[in-house]
Amino acid sequence: MKYAFVFPGQGSQSVGMMGGFADFPIVRETFGQASDILHQDLWKLASEGPAEALNQTVNTQPLMLAAGVAIYRAWKQLSASRPAILAGHSLGEYSALVASNAIAFEDALPLVRFRAQSMQEAVPEGTGGIAAVLGLEDDAVKEVCLSAAQGEVLEAVNFNSPGQVVIAGHRDAVLRGMEAAKEKGAKRAIMLPMSVPSHCSLMKPAAEALHDYLKDVRIGRPEISVLHNVDVKPHAEPEAIRAALVNQLDHPVRWVETIRAIFGEGIGQAAECGPGKVLAGLNKRIEPAQIILALTDSTALRDAADTLNREEAC
Repeated sequence: MKYAFVFPGQGSQSVGMMGGFADFPIVRETFGQASDILHQDLWKLASEGPAEALNQTVNTQPLMLAAGVAIYRAWKQLSASRPAILAGHSLGEYSALVASNAIAFEDALPLVRFRAQSMQEAVPEGTGGIAAVLGLEDDAVKEVCLSAAQGEVLEAVNFNSPGQVVIAGHRDAVLRGMEAAKEKGAKRAIMLPMSVPSHCSLMKPAAEALHDYLKDVRIGRPEISVLHNVDVKPHAEPEAIRAALVNQLDHPVRWVETIRAIFGEGIGQAAECGPGKVLAGLNKRIEPAQIILALTDSTALRDAADTLNREEAC
């Protein structure tokens, strides 16, 4: 059976998030490698927090990259098969590119740290905001953004699932947008634990900085196709991958289209490769009839590998 792996990004982090994988030595080894490269104890941060430090963009991004890659390496020890296609939600796209061998892990870690720093510098902490709107159609959320912006930036930035759209921009505009969404009939509007308003036009300076940084990053042709957020297309050429990563930073994440495109390729199931099950929940709402897995701990990882290995043996 052909299957896809999808990697989570910011918003899936939590204190103790890697505890369920502690019996895989490769997981600790991967975190040790990442900690040596960045001169920061990422395992301690993941295990003990505090949550405030965990949610700072400059910490979250390398931490989530290390988590996704560590779990993927554990998967490779359990199964000889490989996903037919990969994708990642926002930051998770970098984990997918590492898994595809397009970007080396040792290059990806400082890359995402730079990305995070550039995002934070573009919008100082406390200036921006990002919130999830639940229970409104995409067009209704876009209308809310237009009416509540009032001269500031407020945009729909993540189309996560039917009825779940994330908005981002100036903090006051986001707060107005949350209230306007509720008045328009939204079930809920929730501020997210992220310190920057990702994927809105306020990220333009960060995108420009990332463009310059990526010129010196080694990127190869992916060994497994990676479906990119910004255009819902796979790219084989390094320059096209660089362009997709730059454009992703200040353009919306088209996750609904991404998951529908994956299953439109004859994929039998999709598994979330990372801590938590945020994407699994989104994916099930996007494609309720499909097999959706979340590799939340070592038991789930082994069960998925055993099932797939049995299917391939038949």
